[in-house]
Amino acid sequence: MTTTPSDPSPARVIGVLDDGAASLTATALAHLRQARVVIGGHRTLALFDDDIAPQAQRLDLTGRLSQVPEWIRAARADRLPVVVLATGDPLCHGIAAYLASHLCIEAIEVLPNLSTVQLACARLGLAWQEMKILSVHAADAGEWTPGAAPGHGLYALAQALRAHDRLAVLTSPDNTPDRIARLLLAEGLGDAFQMAVAERLCSADEQVHGTLMPADAAQRSFADPNVVLLWRLQARPQPVLFGLPDAAYQQRQPDKGLITKQEVRAVSLARLQLKAHSRVWDIGAGSGSVGLEAARLCPQGHVWAIEKNEADVAIAATNRTAFGVANHTLVQGRAPEGLDAWPDPDAVFIGGSGGELAGLITLCLQRLRPGGRLVMNFVTIENLATATAALTQAGANWGTTWDVLQLQAARSKPILAMHRLAAENPVWIVCAEKAVADV
Repeated sequence: MTTTPSDPSPARVIGVLDDGAASLTATALAHLRQARVVIGGHRTLALFDDDIAPQAQRLDLTGRLSQVPEWIRAARADRLPVVVLATGDPLCHGIAAYLASHLCIEAIEVLPNLSTVQLACARLGLAWQEMKILSVHAADAGEWTPGAAPGHGLYALAQALRAHDRLAVLTSPDNTPDRIARLLLAEGLGDAFQMAVAERLCSADEQVHGTLMPADAAQRSFADPNVVLLWRLQARPQPVLFGLPDAAYQQRQPDKGLITKQEVRAVSLARLQLKAHSRVWDIGAGSGSVGLEAARLCPQGHVWAIEKNEADVAIAATNRTAFGVANHTLVQGRAPEGLDAWPDPDAVFIGGSGGELAGLITLCLQRLRPGGRLVMNFVTIENLATATAALTQAGANWGTTWDVLQLQAARSKPILAMHRLAAENPVWIVCAEKAVADV
């Protein structure tokens, strides 16, 4: 849209640094001094106290971010020049993107500064063009626990550590460098990464800690504000994603290992039709093999797994640690207890039902997102009959289509100087697909 002389001036979103006016261009400083409404955090407003006109209205956005668009609208309606002070580059995990999404694009003009990520990398001579930049500058996320669900404030960081070699993390007074270091230790990455912490950049008491190991950083405190840089000391693993051999998983011994065999696992995962962002339920997880491979196949998704046997839960947790999977939540329980707290899934795998099969099928089909898949494995005729009866009933209610596949593999075994084929137990793989639009 083309502006006219009668249009109010846009709000200037100005990136600032902790050296105050010295960090601003002449144009940015002129806009600040001419502004009649200045919006910023408490610390930023104080930093530019001498450069804000005495008659200007100062609005502290701390804890009131949602009110800022209305403040800007009101100022522009009154034809008052308005400035929003933001740290560094306002379009790099800053306020500018938020304002652009709540105001028309003509309502703001961004005057960026150097980002704190650029400054931190410059202090250490680190190229940053390939860095993954994340922000944990939010409410107190609490300490990281392996298997935490996507709602945790450090979840995105835990996933990014598996996918990137260099990361820059914008912190907060609650989500601190030492907390990030403890996340690395909890995920078994304490020796895989080195850290740097840049404190109070561009201020008189700036300090950069350039070569920290997570075990050391986890025990220290750091001045706020700060930015954390992480880089790998060990090559990032490139694991097999699909069809791992059964021996790759720890299993319950001396009892027969509770694991979905490799051939059955491969077909079951294929029938789940997983996507990168899929949300998956794994019911009756056993040793965790299906859910853990699903987690690797869904790097932007998440797997919620439940297993009633305490020993198997411990084994599945051990396998999760060994496989370096962070997008996998494992709980001990007897489904369907606790499933109401999980988000609606894109795919569900049932490997064990604890005698609740019919009810679980009904619940899963109710909760499945349109187009989602339910895949079940059975080795008994009775469970197969229960499942097909439940699916027949469900088809009338939700437009569900389903089919049954019998799979029987035979593996070679040595016999003298030759080999024979030894048949594995047959398995029925039952797959149901929920209609895209409910009927």
